[in-house]
This record gives sequence, structure tokens and C-alpha cells, in this order.
Amino acid sequence: MRVKLDDRDIQMLSILQQEGRITKTELARRVNLSPTPCWERLQHLEKLGLIEGYGARIAWSAFSRQTIVFMEAELSSHLAADFSRFERTMQEQPEVLECYALGGGIDYLLKVIAPSVDEYQRFVDRMLNADIGLRRYYTYIVTKRVKDTEFVPDSLLETLKG
Repeated sequence: MRVKLDDRDIQMLSILQQEGRITKTELARRVNLSPTPCWERLQHLEKLGLIEGYGARIAWSAFSRQTIVFMEAELSSHLAADFSRFERTMQEQPEVLECYALGGGIDYLLKVIAPSVDEYQRFVDRMLNADIGLRRYYTYIVTKRVKDTEFVPDSLLETLKG
């Protein structure tokens, strides 16, 4: 289903993804609407699933050392049940911040956070012993964040115009 939005919807999404704590009144003012129609539009965008949630980005590095690791994972078997079992297990692991199924030579790419490399290795050992079909993995330790954002560029939001 292709969603069609107007300029005001796109403006609201752009503002909200950068200022999630903005008041409804201020949002309405910024998009030149009265509060009630603005609130109705916001609810509509939420119902469409365009807004997944609101939250704060925690700067964990500000109060603790951290190790961020990208892990390529290859499964032993490529049966649907094996993919499902692996994906269910990844959903349950608090260390796994992100997990993507990939096409190509590697089955999954994970973003894992741990207090140290040793703790990351304990996580890997648990996964290897968990009977989830993990055949091979490759570890890439992040040495520096160059860019880290989840904001959708306004130019891509514009493509939703109808």
C-alpha cells in the first residue's frame, strides 16, 4: 500500500523525528494549523504506521564504557524454520540493538552492544551454544562513530506526496 501525504503531513513528520518532545500546540503552530486538526493528522499518521513511537536516545557512552560490534552471521541451514528460530532468539537478546536479514553471502547483520569485548565474546559463546543454527560469524568492532542517525531525510519524505 502506497501512502499519499501532503506537504503539511511531511512537515509534521520532519519536525517530529527531530523534536519528538514538541508540544502539540507548538507543532500545530509550526505547521500553521489549529490544535484539533493538527492532533487529528497526527493520529492519522500514527494509525498509518508512519510513526513507530516516541522516545529518547540514551547516550550510554556518557556514563559507561561500551563496545559496539557489527556481527555478520551465517546459518548452517537455510530452511524457513531455521531462519524463524534464529530471528526469534535475536528478538530476545537485549544486547542485539538491530538485526537485519540480508540477501547475498551472509544471512544476517547484527548490531550488538556490550560493556566490553569480553562480554561480547560471552554473548557469542551463548549464541553458539544456543542451538540456533549459527554456523559462522564475523566480528567488526566499532572504533569510532562517524554518523549515527535514524532520521529519514526530508527528500525521501517528499516522495510520499500524493
